[in-house]
Amino acid sequence: MNRKILMLTLLIAVAPGMAMSASVYKWTDENGITHFGDRQPVGSNSETVNVRSGTSSSAATNRPSPQKRLGEFQEQQQKEADREKETAVEAARRKQRVANCESARSNLKVIDSNARIRIEENGEMRYLDPEEIAEQREKLEEIAAENCEPEDQS
Repeated sequence: MNRKILMLTLLIAVAPGMAMSASVYKWTDENGITHFGDRQPVGSNSETVNVRSGTSSSAATNRPSPQKRLGEFQEQQQKEADREKETAVEAARRKQRVANCESARSNLKVIDSNARIRIEENGEMRYLDPEEIAEQREKLEEIAAENCEPEDQS
């Protein structure tokens, strides 16, 4: 009999402590209704309530929900991917500018060498006259000015 009384006393003494160790969460839904539960709600911020004193801890309030953290992580990854894409686009533009510059400079060298310039037009070959050569020189100088100068860093 003493054992049964001892076990019953021990159980009565330990039971409130075990009940108090469980976490209780408090949150407000989108309709403004306050809820309490033993599991942290998904998709909303919650507070841990101290059952003994009835106060809530502010530490749980500052901790974002897992869904919010996942969303922030995905947003950060998207920004990094966009940044890398912009870098790739800038590199392609830079390569295209270099190619345009080299092509314009080599064509200007041909024009400046006073060579006769022959072009194909409608399946027939013909030579450019001096006025056409001057027009081509102006176009090539514009292309060289646009592509051979350092790019603005604005």
